[in-house]
Amino acid sequence: MNFEHTEDRRMLADTLNRYVAEQYNFETRMAIVASPKGFSTQRWATFAELGVIGALFDEAHGGYGGAGFDIAVVFEALGRGLVVEPFLASAILAGSAVVHAGSDEQQALLADLIDGATVATLAHGEPESHHELARVQTTATRTAEGWVLDGNKAVVPVGDQAQVLIVSARTSGQVNDDQGISLFIVPADVAGLSQRGYPTIDGGRAAEVHLKQVKLPAGALLGAEGQGLATLEHAIGRGVLALCAESLGAMEVAKQATIEYLQTRKQFGVPIGSFQALQHRMADLLLEIEQARSAVINAAAALDSTDRITRERALSAAKYSIGRIGTLVAEECIQLHGGIGMTWELPLSHYAKRLVMIDHQLGDEDHHLARYIALGQA
Repeated sequence: MNFEHTEDRRMLADTLNRYVAEQYNFETRMAIVASPKGFSTQRWATFAELGVIGALFDEAHGGYGGAGFDIAVVFEALGRGLVVEPFLASAILAGSAVVHAGSDEQQALLADLIDGATVATLAHGEPESHHELARVQTTATRTAEGWVLDGNKAVVPVGDQAQVLIVSARTSGQVNDDQGISLFIVPADVAGLSQRGYPTIDGGRAAEVHLKQVKLPAGALLGAEGQGLATLEHAIGRGVLALCAESLGAMEVAKQATIEYLQTRKQFGVPIGSFQALQHRMADLLLEIEQARSAVINAAAALDSTDRITRERALSAAKYSIGRIGTLVAEECIQLHGGIGMTWELPLSHYAKRLVMIDHQLGDEDHHLARYIALGQA
């Protein structure tokens, strides 16, 4: 099988990598992180103008990409620059849910997502969900006018900045049932919805979202009532691939920075990279990163497979591998840098934090290993 990127994807990668390298340096990124919003609306608009957001959607929905390798190309470049704009929350998680289940009227939202005019997010995780997609305690009760939502959502990415939230709620069944989960398009300014936003340790933003007697019209239901789990699996599967590719980009930068340090830092009058013990550790790290790249390629190739088991096992295998290898890269690169590796002023420490935190987004290493095994027994 030929895994070489198409000419369009190579051009996209070159454009995005050049923009990140020249216009989104470490100092710029840290200034954006320190801002009250946590991301730059100006940069977000620029990414939209460059076509980066559109590359994450297919032509039928206003984009020009949307395949697994399009996601991988974009997010690997974003990972190289530790970009904090809401690609994952808005374009991947919320956007994919609307693409998968939205009516023609609801899919009109996609145009605003692609041009950067609207930021959306997926509010699905709950304080006791433990990464399990089907564990939903938030409730949605049908009324004569529409729906009433009650519940709490945890660690919602950019949940305090998004104008639209895609909220999962249980319309029937028990808390862990696959059936009975519905999705709703909820404006952030609706009465009864409140958010408590906060910065995350890796430079992003998240929020706790509380819904108390939130009244929605009947048209807020996204997809068929009680059939939201398939849409969640679709959106979060794309999110898993995006995170894996982002981690790969961050690993490459951390690796290169460590190689440069080993070639310049001297002890006993020679570069420490000439020490055999450090060479062996670096060689092991390079092999692990190539293993991570193979896992991302496999997941990207499987993303559009019609065989659910094949697709979901490839995604869980990649997330497991990325979680393990990303943590290893973070630890080894810091250790090979010595004491300077943990300083705030050194970009490496921020790459290390992001690599570790990616493991805990959309299911950690342990969760995806267990899921991979369970899917093999299905």
